[in-house]
Amino acid sequence: MSTPEPGRPIVLRGGTVLTMDDAHTVLTRGDVLVVGDRIAAVGTDLDVPEGTQEVDATGGIVMPGMIDTHRHMWQTAMRGYGADWSLTQYFVWYYLEHGKTFRPEDVHAGNLLSAWEGLEAGVTTTVDWSHGLQTVDHAEAAADALLAVPGRFVLAYGNIQAGPWEWTADPAVQAFLTRRRDEGKLGLQLAFDVTGDPAFPEKAAFEVARELGLPVTTHAGVWGATSDASIQLMHDGGFMTPETVYVHAASLSTDSYHRIAATGGSISVSTESEQSAGQGYPPTWQVRQHHIPVSLSMDTSVWWSADLFSAMRTTLGADRSREHLEAHVEGNTVTQLSLRAEQVVDWATRGGAKALGRDDLGTLAPGMKADVVLLKNEDSPVSFPVLNPYGHVAFQAQRGDVHTVLVDGRVVKSDGKLVGADLRAVRSQVDATVEHLRTTMGEETWQAGMNPAMPEAGAAVLDNPYTYTEYKSEDTHGARGSLF
Repeated sequence: MSTPEPGRPIVLRGGTVLTMDDAHTVLTRGDVLVVGDRIAAVGTDLDVPEGTQEVDATGGIVMPGMIDTHRHMWQTAMRGYGADWSLTQYFVWYYLEHGKTFRPEDVHAGNLLSAWEGLEAGVTTTVDWSHGLQTVDHAEAAADALLAVPGRFVLAYGNIQAGPWEWTADPAVQAFLTRRRDEGKLGLQLAFDVTGDPAFPEKAAFEVARELGLPVTTHAGVWGATSDASIQLMHDGGFMTPETVYVHAASLSTDSYHRIAATGGSISVSTESEQSAGQGYPPTWQVRQHHIPVSLSMDTSVWWSADLFSAMRTTLGADRSREHLEAHVEGNTVTQLSLRAEQVVDWATRGGAKALGRDDLGTLAPGMKADVVLLKNEDSPVSFPVLNPYGHVAFQAQRGDVHTVLVDGRVVKSDGKLVGADLRAVRSQVDATVEHLRTTMGEETWQAGMNPAMPEAGAAVLDNPYTYTEYKSEDTHGARGSLF
């Protein structure tokens, strides 16, 4: 069919519908009717208003739009550049050496590219963990890019070039946050980390967040960077709330997980990141024991893929691998798996909605916001048969199978193609950013950064550069290997 016309009701007809509701309802040959920006009805053989446009979902899967709760969108213009980085190399490149060279237009280019690629993969809501906002001009550029794309976004304001107690105190930053909050077009968070310095300088940033009524998202439990001491400081200060999102949380103690559970926060798991960069073993195998809400995220395209199909797949693999390993250490055999495909699909949809406090997203039910995804690819032999729809989404589906995407009732992808995306113009902006970075760094430095030297035996342990203060905790560990 042709691209649906704006303003007319739309019905996705005859698909396998994953409602992701509390009753685990799955409809075969089901329909989803969208009127305006809301889901009007979910069922079979629905009667629809006259003039309703129909999308044939036969043989496909209809599901809620996916939600990524942690993505450094500004880094997307450097897609794949850091494929062989350690986490320390990432810190050095962005925090100490070259992150400062990003201009507002470079942040804009990365955000624009990332925003469109999220929609293309069925990610209808993304948290832009935007820690490259060195100035308010950078923030304006980030926000403008997000507003130029018909997705749903949360701008998590951050600045890795200054202490969070410094940039949150800037009147210009506070004015930006107040204005954007009042406009209501973007969700807002504050994005900063707690180093564990006993002086707790980040307390001032938390107080600004409280004054502005903004949630905080923070990288917690990152090996060698943020630890249990960070959680203890937050807890003792009364800054752990149900709105707080703890990213990674991969190297925390049971005590810290208890504190997160008791205060109602949630954890954003970036399994590809944790497996490769070493923040800690992907924590779902522990988090499940504490009944802490989980959402999924992709972290950054400077390393990894940028779709939540990868997140679901790798999360299932990591969790099950650890379950087997723990059993084997004790001489046992796992005969029934604890983490199921449905659960990671839930984390990719409802989990993200819960983390963002959006009870109108993540489920296909009457009255919910119409963020809807149809997976259907008649040209792919992997598209059939659909026997276990949760397993199909988690293990079989890919971004190329995303046929139709609606955000707020608006069709943003139709018949496998983005609607209204001028990718030639996006490419031009991204090319300009890459050229700027290569020219500024020089070709030798650019190539060396992309191709780090192999580690040498007996190499010195390097101090972790991820810190805003002079404080060095006792449990901060260096990383072996050459930087570049």
